[in-house]
Amino acid sequence: MEQRSRARLWAALGGEPALLERVRLLPRDPATVLPARLPVRELARSTVAVCALAAAELAARRSGGGVPAVRVDDGAVASAFAGERLLRIDGRPAATFAPLSRFWRTDGGWLRTHANYPHHRARLLAALGVPDRGDDGALVDAVAAVLAGRRAEDAEEAVYAAGGLAVAVRTPEQWAAHPQGAAVAGLPLVGRERLDGAPPLPLPAPPDGPRVLDLTRVIAGPVATRTLALLGADVLRIDSPDLPESADAHADTGFGKRSTLLDLASRSGRRTFEELLSAAHVVVTGYRPGALDRFGLSAGELAERRPGLVVAELSAWGGVGTGPWGGRRGFDSLVQAASGIAVAEADETDPERRPGALPVQALDHGTGYLLAAAVLRSLTEQREDGGTRRVRPTLARTAHWLLRELEAPEEPDGPWEPYDPADWLTETDGPPPTSGGEAPPWRRLRHAVPPVRYEGGPKGWARPPGRPGADEPVWR
Repeated sequence: MEQRSRARLWAALGGEPALLERVRLLPRDPATVLPARLPVRELARSTVAVCALAAAELAARRSGGGVPAVRVDDGAVASAFAGERLLRIDGRPAATFAPLSRFWRTDGGWLRTHANYPHHRARLLAALGVPDRGDDGALVDAVAAVLAGRRAEDAEEAVYAAGGLAVAVRTPEQWAAHPQGAAVAGLPLVGRERLDGAPPLPLPAPPDGPRVLDLTRVIAGPVATRTLALLGADVLRIDSPDLPESADAHADTGFGKRSTLLDLASRSGRRTFEELLSAAHVVVTGYRPGALDRFGLSAGELAERRPGLVVAELSAWGGVGTGPWGGRRGFDSLVQAASGIAVAEADETDPERRPGALPVQALDHGTGYLLAAAVLRSLTEQREDGGTRRVRPTLARTAHWLLRELEAPEEPDGPWEPYDPADWLTETDGPPPTSGGEAPPWRRLRHAVPPVRYEGGPKGWARPPGRPGADEPVWR
């Protein structure tokens, strides 16, 4: 069954079916590798497998050799999918969910909120009429009291109207009947299209890879671009000076990349971006759908200014024009709650029927590897017939695949290879002090090794994460 799921993914990416024979899986004890009610382990294996195969295929096309063998190890995959939880920054765990990012009991149901960023926290509290006095414990109690008297669906709409993030917890059946759930179900597993007949852009000679402009934030987009950086791409992440990224999140997903700040609303920032775009091969975006259009960053406008580009547009709910929520912000935890995953993963013995969650942010990580795979396959296809390419993965479509389409395989009988996350962790020294003597943001990181492996391919990233925004906006 798992091989069938892998084959379906590879077909969705336009891959040659015979190449799947190059993939070899090393399974490990299923009781300890991403245990869940839903087939999370198969989602993780399959997305990493097609990403690694796409990387091996492109490497072979560029070198003129045969496609090398791909090895997918359950241990490496599971540790990578849990990467932000396993990460240690100078010995301490990375910050993950904030106190107001959680499930709340409402009048007749449950609500999931996301308030990790300060602006999302402020909008959530404003929508609920709760003043922020800085005491997280008191705030949790105050928010709980307000939400206990509201319907989850009413709170969902009020918070969204205020620019915040909250969704009512729904069953799989309720989501299937919801207009957004129905719209997502009609999407391809990975949206792919050719926008024109432009000739392919010449790539740098191996081992250098394509130049990638990274305009993404937590977690799927940065996982994708981190993977492209592993494979030799020159990845330049661009953030707004008015919307700083979490240093801990950057420590997790900044491997192999450089990071710069650009104000795209300013003339100088736009001029610098256009200079970067004129030499780019790939642009990856992960902000709310349509949010970057005012800067001329829609796929169509990018194709006009840089024919032959690969444009990857990541969304939570499907993108503008895909149902009533297509243009909304979203995160993995919210998609789990809305789509029915949280109900499917609930503890059936819990008398409160509190919603559950997947053992890892599997929608983020799985969609991230699919995004990277789609970019790599687009670059391969361009070598044959050119064309500006557009790829559009979405967290909600990955959730639909997990809930409705992905089947758990029959695992072979043991004995199993054991799985210990520590076996798939390594340590990396932080970046050196800046030329001005500024100390690095960390001294040592303990982190998961990359799960994307093929024979003769890279085993690790060429550089550690630097300080967010510390690099010059130039190609290397």
